[in-house]
Amino acid sequence: MRYSACIEWLFAAEEPDVANRVRAARAAGLDAVEFWRFSNKDCVAIRQALDETGLTLAGILCEPIAPLGDPEAHEGFLEGVRTSLAAASQLGAKVMIAQAGDVQANVARAAQHAAIVKVLGEAARIIEGSGVILALEPLNDRVDHPGYYLTSTVEGLDIIDEVDRPEVRLLYDIYHSAMMGEHIEDVLEGRLDRVVHVHLADTQGRGEPGSGNMDWQARLHWLADHGYAGYVGLEYRPTRGTLQSLTFRE
Repeated sequence: MRYSACIEWLFAAEEPDVANRVRAARAAGLDAVEFWRFSNKDCVAIRQALDETGLTLAGILCEPIAPLGDPEAHEGFLEGVRTSLAAASQLGAKVMIAQAGDVQANVARAAQHAAIVKVLGEAARIIEGSGVILALEPLNDRVDHPGYYLTSTVEGLDIIDEVDRPEVRLLYDIYHSAMMGEHIEDVLEGRLDRVVHVHLADTQGRGEPGSGNMDWQARLHWLADHGYAGYVGLEYRPTRGTLQSLTFRE
């Protein structure tokens, strides 16, 4: 597996400067880095660190996060797609992570689903030809994101299929999927080609692999055995020093 360090959490306790976390990830032998918001970071310094280390920027967040099930939010989201695409191009990121936002009260779920499909299709036309992929991310609503709309990997994949554009794919988060009680073979069998990026943390607590009770090795093996060739983003809160937390790779 090729691992990407989410430097929002990894190396954060050891290094307050985000650009230096890129250098720390390189020193630790990781293959790439990723982070959330670009708007609160020194993108020039980060680009310099990426160029210096030769690391890939696996992904950034598509800002702002908007309730995609609400058509009134679409104009702002699409403007954010344009701004985020400019940042992704500046930084060399090939994936922008899109979140669906919260459930809209008193609106039929089918209508929200259709609104998400519509706006992602419009976003695909904005990023067409850029080489950047917009990755829709299901999250768990049981612990980390109460009220979030897209909690099902299967529904996320259904949305991807309905959008039917190569610019829009799925981010499969092993932690969030497990927290929702999903089994990887049930939700991804025959559809892994729609997945452009993967996240990993252990349950419970969202610490490093081996800190909780999830069968994370089996899930990574399933991905490898079925041909997944993308990055696995280490999006966890280290329960010990970052370097110690990375020993699961050994």
